[in-house]
Amino acid sequence: MKLFKYNKIAVLALVSIALVSCGNDDQPGDSQLDYTQPVKTKLDNWITTNYLTPYNINVQYKWNQNTVDNSRYLFPPTIEKVQPALEIVQTIWLKSYATIGGADFVKKIAPREIVLVGGVNLNSVGTRTLGLAEGGQRVTLFETDYIDKSNRENVAEFIHTIQHEYIHILNQNKPFDEKSWTVITPGGYTADWYNYEIPESNELGFITSYARSNINEDFAETASMILIYSKDEYAAFLAGIQSPFALEALKKKEALVVKYFKEAFNMDFYALRDEAEKNTTAVITN
Repeated sequence: MKLFKYNKIAVLALVSIALVSCGNDDQPGDSQLDYTQPVKTKLDNWITTNYLTPYNINVQYKWNQNTVDNSRYLFPPTIEKVQPALEIVQTIWLKSYATIGGADFVKKIAPREIVLVGGVNLNSVGTRTLGLAEGGQRVTLFETDYIDKSNRENVAEFIHTIQHEYIHILNQNKPFDEKSWTVITPGGYTADWYNYEIPESNELGFITSYARSNINEDFAETASMILIYSKDEYAAFLAGIQSPFALEALKKKEALVVKYFKEAFNMDFYALRDEAEKNTTAVITN
C-alpha cells in the first residue's frame, strides 16, 4: 500500500513539472500570412464591369507561372496594352455573338478565364502559337504587347486567335460533322503543315496551311478565317483559287460550317460574319 501511495505522489509530481514546463514554452504569435486584399486598380474595375459581371469571364494579366509554359520565354503584357486588347475582344467577339446568338449565348458557352501574355510564344520549328484553349475553361492570348488598333491586318490576326479558339470550345459543346468533313480533303493533312506556303495549301482545298494539321483545326480555321474576312474579301479569296477541286472543297467546308452553326446553335453564320466585320471597322476607326 505504501508503494502505491509513493508512486501516486511521484506521478502527480511529474504531471506538475510537465504542466509548468508547458506553461513556460513560447506561445505562437500572430500569423505571418498576409491576408490583406490587394487594392483594385482602375483596370481591375473595368475588367469586372465589362467581363466578370456580364459574362463571368475572369481576365488574368498579372504574371502567374502556373498558367504558362515556363520553358518558353514569355512575359506579362504591358499594363497600357491590356485594356485595348480586351476592348478588341469585347467588341468583335463578345458583342458580335451576343447580337446574333442572343445576349446569353456567350454567358452560357465561354471560357471562364482569359489569360493575356505580352510576348511571342515561339515554337522550335519557327512557328508562333497565337493562342491556346484549355479544356474549354481557359483561353490564352499571346502577343498582347504588339496590338495596333489602327492596323486592320494586325487586329484581324489578333481577333482570329480568339475566334479560332472559341470555335474549339463550341465544338466541345456540340461536335461538328466530322464524318462529312473528313472525306472532303482526306489526303491533304500533314504534321509538317508549316513547311507549306499558304497559297499552296489553298490550292489543295485548305483555307490556311495550319488547317492541314488535322480536321479539328481545319474546321476551326475555316470558320474563324471566314469570320475575319468581309463578304467581299472572302469572295475575292475564292475567286483567286485556280484548282477546281480546291474551290469545290473550300465551298463544301464553308457549307458545313454554316450548317453547323444553324443546326447546333440556330445561328446565322453569315449574319455573324457581317456583324464581326462591322465591329472590326468600329474598332479600327475609333
